[in-house]
Amino acid sequence: MSKRISVNGKYFKKYIDEADIQARIVELGKILTQEYQDKDPLFIGVLNGGFLFAADLFKQFEFECEITFVKLTSYKGMSSTGDVNEVIGLDTDVQGRHVIVLEDIIDTGRTLYEFMPKLLQQGASSARLVSLLHKPDALKFDVKIDYIGFSVPNKFLVGYGLDFDQKGRNYRDIYQLDE
Repeated sequence: MSKRISVNGKYFKKYIDEADIQARIVELGKILTQEYQDKDPLFIGVLNGGFLFAADLFKQFEFECEITFVKLTSYKGMSSTGDVNEVIGLDTDVQGRHVIVLEDIIDTGRTLYEFMPKLLQQGASSARLVSLLHKPDALKFDVKIDYIGFSVPNKFLVGYGLDFDQKGRNYRDIYQLDE
């Protein structure tokens, strides 16, 4: 029987197992290593949701690279506010750098649609996007996702960094709303 959890009074069922998440991260790490091992890339993790993914992916690299974080928000509860707020901005110079943004999930695409062009405007040599999860049926903005861990249905998810009103990020697996 599939494990269920409760977060903020709603029930969620297991959707992606921790072992599958870690296996895909290893695969993404191999791909990125081949492309960036001689380029001293700058990884930018998007907080709060992307912190576990960014940490686990960053551990895959055994070459010179850096990581920093930004905090971009557009969600309250289970829905988008329609506005992107840069709560913690970028504090690292991207001029001449190969930048790789690490995001937990892309649904409408609004947040990264607004953020990615700023990197190139600030002089990044390249700006690529890696998302652990992508909801193709929810995408409303033309954002190019260069590397995708898993394509998922347009269902509400928690766990492995994903939250419901800041709760549920701590689970090792990813859970889907059990309606």
